[in-house]
Amino acid sequence: PTNGVSKSSGSVFPYVGVACLGAILFGYHLGVVNGSLEYLAKDLGIAENTVLQGWVVSTLLAGATLGSFTGGSLADKFGRTKTFILDAIPLTVGAFLCATAHSIEAMIAGRLLAGIGIGISSAIVPLYVSEISPTEIRGTLGSVNQLFICIGILAALVAGLPLASNPLWWRTMFGISIIPSVLLALGMAISPESPRWLYQQGRISDAEVSIRRLFGKGRVSEVIDDLNASGRGSSSEAEAGWLDLFSTRYWKVVSVGASLFLFQQLAGINAVVYYSTSVFRTAGVESDVLASALVGASNVLGTTIASSLMDKQGRKSLLLTSFAGMAGSMLLLAATFSWNSLAPFAGTLSVVGTVL
Repeated sequence: PTNGVSKSSGSVFPYVGVACLGAILFGYHLGVVNGSLEYLAKDLGIAENTVLQGWVVSTLLAGATLGSFTGGSLADKFGRTKTFILDAIPLTVGAFLCATAHSIEAMIAGRLLAGIGIGISSAIVPLYVSEISPTEIRGTLGSVNQLFICIGILAALVAGLPLASNPLWWRTMFGISIIPSVLLALGMAISPESPRWLYQQGRISDAEVSIRRLFGKGRVSEVIDDLNASGRGSSSEAEAGWLDLFSTRYWKVVSVGASLFLFQQLAGINAVVYYSTSVFRTAGVESDVLASALVGASNVLGTTIASSLMDKQGRKSLLLTSFAGMAGSMLLLAATFSWNSLAPFAGTLSVVGTVL
């Protein structure tokens, strides 16, 4: 019934919003070094040491790798909401260490902890959102994780605007992320646990309570029946391990999926997220941080457009268009800094290429 769908949709939105604080933090920690790297490097005495600056950037990713491998197992053992609360610890402590760092060691330690936190978030945010979403809007809500990551990146770039007038503002930029980290823990403390996880633990009555909070009491029987059906399907199949991913049965699907993620990273987006401000500064753009904020806004816009067109245009056509656009962007940037004849237009071309 229409009323049931409407009620279900409205009931889950606040909890999806709380979970997506993890996605916002993911994007924020990715983008926060974009504008602040030059200033924190001067403050920490590593302005001439590009290797250590690289460590400040890349340590986050090392931590994220560790966190992404542990997030799923933690969520299966302790539950989704408790894992979110645990995740807030490295996110909060990491941000605090970065904001108060007076040595490169403290900064790297903070980035490592923050990385572990966003790695765990990357595993549990889409999991929790999919498990608490009603079937009729599950596909739509499934795309909000990437959207909120882009919003987090944009927030980090916008947060860097005061840097030009206040070189110590970089500490505030890192400290800002403590607020959503604490809100994530507090919000998850009052959010319903995933009905699917409760059902898998044999806690049927608790699952029913959670379903009532999420979807209303009129849909308890329906959701429980769905869980029963999926449970029977899972029990009829042998449990697969990591090595099964490389078997003949799964190899083609796994290789295609993994290649898409790999090429997405190799397409140059990380250079944009981490170093667009430096690129614009080199190109002579007067408002380099503002230009980076424009890039963040275009990232959010592109994600929003892709989400709205996904079901109409299909995944493959959007992927081909996206990768073609990224290739054109990188070619334009390379030409801008390689051909002297384009030097007078370097500022404009660098912004256009990066926005693309």
